[in-house]
Amino acid sequence: MPYWYHSGTMGWFGGVGMLVLMALVLAALVALVVVLARRGPQPPGPGDTARRILDERFARGEIDQEEYERRRGALTRAH
Repeated sequence: MPYWYHSGTMGWFGGVGMLVLMALVLAALVALVVVLARRGPQPPGPGDTARRILDERFARGEIDQEEYERRRGALTRAH
């Protein structure tokens, strides 16, 4: 005969244990999402963009090496 209304050997502690386990799993999932979100690509800072533009101008020959080094030094000192 099946025990339809029998709560088993765990009693009320089984329900509390299940709630604790579900809370731990949920906390682990939230922590995983936070870690993955922080590891995502970061937008370039304003100094990175300025340095990239300076590098491109030097590569195209728009500025000479002396001007490039002077401006690169100014960008480095600004940060």
